[in-house]
Amino acid sequence: MIAPMISVVIPTLNAEAGLSTTLAALVPATVQGLVREVIIADGGSRDDTAMIADVAGAHLVHSPKGRGVQLAAGAGKARFDWLLFLHADTMLEAGWDREAAAFIERVDSGERPLAAAAFRFALDDYGAKPRLLESVVGARCAFFRFPYGDQGLLIPRRLYSALGGYSPLPFLEDVDLVRRLGRKQLVMLRSRAITSAVRYKRDGYVSRSLRNLACVSLFYMRVPAETLLRLYD
Repeated sequence: MIAPMISVVIPTLNAEAGLSTTLAALVPATVQGLVREVIIADGGSRDDTAMIADVAGAHLVHSPKGRGVQLAAGAGKARFDWLLFLHADTMLEAGWDREAAAFIERVDSGERPLAAAAFRFALDDYGAKPRLLESVVGARCAFFRFPYGDQGLLIPRRLYSALGGYSPLPFLEDVDLVRRLGRKQLVMLRSRAITSAVRYKRDGYVSRSLRNLACVSLFYMRVPAETLLRLYD
């Protein structure tokens, strides 16, 4: 069987603070040949995002601002059969590549039906509050198969295309795509995607969590994503 090959797509907007760490976590998989390209879909950064992408050997794609638009633009430039969408402040923990490769091989061999996968949610903060939130998210994903974008999304290109790809939404584009995937086409991996806790520490864990839940609930009630983005921020 042909070895699996992944195109990684990362949307950015003034992402210099966490991008280097995100890219560094991809190096072992790149050396092994699993990750064959990294595409930075930038929405007009004014910091050193472009320089970091260049130094790392990533391909920089310029796009109008808006995460859904940026992700779709990056996917449109990808050359390989599997796509891995990551946030710029999310680091995959060591060993993710072995689990991802095993999942890809099962799908490509027909051992399991066509499906996508997401990682286990984690935060780069200490204490009881982040651990409690991780447990709540873990339960949500176990029962409902409902990860958010900060958990990454590993998806075969043919499934991504069949679903119509990311919608051009400025916000909650991850919820929109996962909703179209459905429970049966989504697998939760054991490896963690460790995300920046900056928003939670700034706004408070309870306040930020409730705001996130409100945004998703209102999105399901067909409130425009543009309106919800103002609530989220």
